[in-house]
Amino acid sequence: MTLAMLIIFAILLILALPVGYALVISSGLAAVWVGGMPSVTAVVKIFQPTQSFPLLAIPFFVLSGNLMMGGALGQKLIQFATALVGRYYGGLGQVTVVGSTIFGGVSGSAVAEASALGSMLIPWQKREGYPGAFAAAATASSAIIAGLIPPSIPLILYALVSNQSIASLFMAGILPGILLCTGFMLICYLSGRLRNFPRLSQKLTLRDLGKATLAASPALAMPLFIVILLRAGIATPTEVSVMAVTYGLIVSTLIYRDMSVQKLYKALVHTTLTTGVVMLVIAASNLVGYVLTVDAIPTAVATWATTVLKDAVLIILMMNLIMLVVGMFLDLPAAILLLGPTFVSIGTAIGLDPVQLGIMMVVNLSIGLFTPPVGTTLFVAAAISREPVGKIVRELWPFYLVGFSVLLLMSYVPALTLY
Repeated sequence: MTLAMLIIFAILLILALPVGYALVISSGLAAVWVGGMPSVTAVVKIFQPTQSFPLLAIPFFVLSGNLMMGGALGQKLIQFATALVGRYYGGLGQVTVVGSTIFGGVSGSAVAEASALGSMLIPWQKREGYPGAFAAAATASSAIIAGLIPPSIPLILYALVSNQSIASLFMAGILPGILLCTGFMLICYLSGRLRNFPRLSQKLTLRDLGKATLAASPALAMPLFIVILLRAGIATPTEVSVMAVTYGLIVSTLIYRDMSVQKLYKALVHTTLTTGVVMLVIAASNLVGYVLTVDAIPTAVATWATTVLKDAVLIILMMNLIMLVVGMFLDLPAAILLLGPTFVSIGTAIGLDPVQLGIMMVVNLSIGLFTPPVGTTLFVAAAISREPVGKIVRELWPFYLVGFSVLLLMSYVPALTLY
């Protein structure tokens, strides 16, 4: 069944069918035609995972991000980031990184972040004299921080396949997100100094920084609000997501006063489309998991890894290499749901904590978002900047170095995720 599913899946991807549909069709045909499963049972298995209560957090977190990311809030965040780091070498690139980190605590989606921030910051950097390819590279790479800073949609999906606490994963994702932010800012600083990028001439006082911080505080408070509620056990992730929507409505309506019927409608439509794509992949993953379980693939791979490779260091390296390759061709949600069950089995066999594995997996697969040939944030940034992808990739090498360094730390230093 697994072989038939993989062959059909590969053919459908070559035919450019969306990943969600390809997963449903390939796993359905494998289960029904090869495995002899009644078609009604296959439909029920596709439907089952959509009834998970914790998954309600996904559309609500997406909606809260859509309500807050547009309009005045985005401008206030950019003003805050500019006041904070804009005057340093590579300052506008650093503004992009800081803005991405803060937006990550609002949207939880790397693609949404690349689109929203890129449309504002890439043209600005080009007008100020920055190379368009560098501006696109900074945007495409820093957008992945959204996958680690709460409320992270990828971590919610990993919690689904691993039966781990969403709150624990959210807490574990904060430090790697900060490490990526620091590393990317350093790359922007060094690039600006070595290549003599223009610097903002405006001198900002501490008072100006205080005003910018106060204006951006509603967005800055969002991830803190989520972490405190979850860490203190005040609310479940699903309840927190509903509170986040309420918070987003209050901020947009009463504080920034830029909420309108048109903006609300647009946010609801975008949330519906985003949730539909993610839920289709989640629905298909249950049938894929059934096929893999019946063929005992997770157990077989775990047994092979522990008997042939033996050393946990080599096994973790093998897992990372597989994820890097898969992440270059599959979107992040699909890759997590496909690889999660097998890798959790392998991790359990070698004593790798599932929370550490989850952070390792999200960091690894997020690198694929700005890696050819199917890097989503890479192509979003390329479309906005109107720069050739090859030219942007040449600017991305130092950002890859930071990403791989953080990945190795997450893979081999458990304290960085389990602190």
